[in-house]
Amino acid sequence: MELTPANLYDELLQLIGTTLETGRKQAIQAVYAHNLETYWRIGRHVVEFEQGGKAKADYGAGLILRLAKNLSLRHGRGFSLSNVKAMRQFYVAYPKSQTPSGLLSWSHVVELLKMDDPLERAFYEKQMVLERWGVRELKRQRESGLFLRLAASKDREGVLQLASQGQIVEQPTDLLREPYIFEFLKIPEAAALSEGELETRLCDHLQQFLLELGKGFTYVGRQYRVTINNTHYRVDLLFYHRILRCFVLIDLKINDVQHHDIGQMNLYLGYFAAEENVEGDNPPIGIILTRHKDELLVEYATYGMNSQLFVQKYQLYLPNREELRRELELTLAESKE
Repeated sequence: MELTPANLYDELLQLIGTTLETGRKQAIQAVYAHNLETYWRIGRHVVEFEQGGKAKADYGAGLILRLAKNLSLRHGRGFSLSNVKAMRQFYVAYPKSQTPSGLLSWSHVVELLKMDDPLERAFYEKQMVLERWGVRELKRQRESGLFLRLAASKDREGVLQLASQGQIVEQPTDLLREPYIFEFLKIPEAAALSEGELETRLCDHLQQFLLELGKGFTYVGRQYRVTINNTHYRVDLLFYHRILRCFVLIDLKINDVQHHDIGQMNLYLGYFAAEENVEGDNPPIGIILTRHKDELLVEYATYGMNSQLFVQKYQLYLPNREELRRELELTLAESKE
């Protein structure tokens, strides 16, 4: 294309816009980092004062309340009772060498401080940075027990690695969660729902669905047509995973998965590998999402079959996090014996 003054001017506009956007992001991150450093230091001042012997006796349990009132009068907003408590807790929970990433806002940190388990807190801190969650996304993932669901299938070493690194996607199995949680659809557990209705609702709540699927998923379409010898088939939901560089095919089932459902997904995978993949694409992944799963049937039906075909459960309500936590504690305890 021939360069003209108009083209050069458009390039200048684009360059300035990119520079401005980058500068604003860096400024916001600098503010976040400065705020966290400041609040951590305030927390340290409070704890050191409390540990001062006579000072602790003189002020006792009312210290935080008194500080909140006086700091609010002197310095304005930002020093509510809950905020001052959080600053103190921030210092206690995070030794200086373990201060959270400067990419996180104070609101992120306040949510992290609600978690008593340091492993759980460390996981969500890492995952927020990896997937760039806002506070709302963090709250949703914590309520859905994401860490506990991911940790349930791991041994002690795997759990510790998950807490220290977050969920790193390097292979197809790293995509999996069980169960997947679709509470955002607000469908009663006993409601009669067709597969088509479930598919429609998931597409209507695509942002929340992508959050549940995890980092790297790009939506391609629904009811994607596959034609073999003039016979038409349709994949319920089609995604492309930009990290693993492959198609991800999802079929939805409201009843028990049957062996022919698995065979059909394997057919789709063969088709995509031969007909849809282009240079640089990796073999496709198939996930059948079902309310109920017969483990033995799945084992036999997938015998000798594509290793990138998975049958995973989903549920329409939030999991019992205490039960998941007990399973995690049992895993950690057994590995110490």
